Amino acid sequence: MLRLGGRALAVGLSLLAAAANAAHPVAAKRAMVVAQEPLATDVGVEILRSGGNAVDAAVAVGFALAVTLPSAGNLGGGGFLLARFADGRAAFIDFRERAPEKATRDMYLDDHGRLTEDSLTGWRAAAVPGSVRGLEHAHRKFGRKPWTELLTPAIRLARQGFPVSYALADSLRTSARLAKFSESRRIFLKNGEYFSPGETIVQADLAGTLERIAKSGSAEFYGGETARRLVAEMSANGGLFTLADLKGYKVVERAPLTGGYRGYELITAPPPSSGGVGVLQMLGMLEGSGYDREGPGSASAIHYVAEVMRRYYADRSEHLADPDFHRVPVAGLLARPYLEQRRNTIDPARASSSDAIRPGDPAPAERAETTHLSIVDAEGNAVALTYTLNGGYGSGVTVPGLGFLLNNEMDDFSAKPGEPNMFALVQGEANAIQPGKRPLSSMTPTIVLRDGRLFMTLGAPGGSRIITGVMQVLLNALDFGMNVQDAVNRPRFHHQWKPDELYMEEGFSPDTIALLRGRGHKVASTAGVALVEAIQVKADRLEGATDPRGHGKAAGY
Repeated sequence: MLRLGGRALAVGLSLLAAAANAAHPVAAKRAMVVAQEPLATDVGVEILRSGGNAVDAAVAVGFALAVTLPSAGNLGGGGFLLARFADGRAAFIDFRERAPEKATRDMYLDDHGRLTEDSLTGWRAAAVPGSVRGLEHAHRKFGRKPWTELLTPAIRLARQGFPVSYALADSLRTSARLAKFSESRRIFLKNGEYFSPGETIVQADLAGTLERIAKSGSAEFYGGETARRLVAEMSANGGLFTLADLKGYKVVERAPLTGGYRGYELITAPPPSSGGVGVLQMLGMLEGSGYDREGPGSASAIHYVAEVMRRYYADRSEHLADPDFHRVPVAGLLARPYLEQRRNTIDPARASSSDAIRPGDPAPAERAETTHLSIVDAEGNAVALTYTLNGGYGSGVTVPGLGFLLNNEMDDFSAKPGEPNMFALVQGEANAIQPGKRPLSSMTPTIVLRDGRLFMTLGAPGGSRIITGVMQVLLNALDFGMNVQDAVNRPRFHHQWKPDELYMEEGFSPDTIALLRGRGHKVASTAGVALVEAIQVKADRLEGATDPRGHGKAAGY
């Protein structure tokens, strides 16, 4: 998942204070697309206007982002697509990356048992990608426009090029990981000369790869010329996955996770996402607590929500993992008696110590750089799609001759159970590396219904902060009645159990921070808590909100 930071994000955050008092969403009568790069948003609107549905638009935007947002948009990563259709059906498509068959539990430890950098940077950091097969699966099952037509905009952007934005120029210039690999330096850094804002970036190799995928579908990426060239480079550079790994990659359709909160119905991501469980568990602890009596942004509300976050992340560390390898106790984690028991450990006036908070004991399971886009089409179909390279620009490796970056998703496993990963998340044995396993994810595509009708679709990048970012936007909209842009703009905070710190964005009053410290919280500043992209459905219009912490766009017609 995309790590947030850097000058571009700081500039976006500086706009929050001005925007917070007068934030207006983008309105449209029929359809809406919100994505984290403006050219990709325009691609989605183009597909919708020409008769495509929400899934068609999501596929086209996904491929366009692989060109225009190389830090997170991708062919070489994976993710989740959540859809809710106008007739009431819902679907969840899991195209999360998988560990190669050569992967071993301790592969990222040196001779002294210490973690190396290999799970973060270079060829060995990459898990088997799922994005191309996942997008094709969604299109085959739910799309209606020709496949080639959905890839045409991405091919055009790669072949003809597009103007580099200030945000992209800054992001490329400051990426230390890209600079480590010759092909990445050549394409994205101009061998150290760097792109200037307004300059055109052309990606001819990527255009060729996209043209082959447009002609032959995912079979090209997983077994054709692209696959053979990718595997040859993998072998030559000490990478792990093989042609058999690529050919064996499978998309999984899972039942979406559902739950209720104050009369709303939530449809969200099941494991191997930890996000859906996290949002529903935290909302379940908050419901009926009265946490909101003193209003949004109050020290009382922040304290209580932070304590709920702390307890969820403790549970996450032990109980959540790929359900195909670990019996995840989802029902137990969301059971009302368990949530009440966890809530009863919260002192409304005093912060807990994370060292004293342990993972809970729910009932056992029954046998039985990330980017996000939200789309609602003219028929009332909704898609929330989150996909990722993990870190910004993934492993830093661009595959020679193919033009796409590889993920560093292996770091989302517990490379050393009990040790923090790149997002400082402490994870347990359930998420240890195993061949064919999908790493635990924080991606949280979510759709909200009210009285059985579509109310909101949202999601975010942001690593471990995705879950708390999405939840706070939900609280702002559902509990505090904010419009969708106000709900997205409002300053956010984050607690993930360990480290024992309450991270707070700019925009909270010094008095509130002092009160939180007085309650025993260890407050630390942070550049940002996720980048949430959301659409809210009104009786007579759609309202789209892109997060001012980033550089996205909401547009519709």
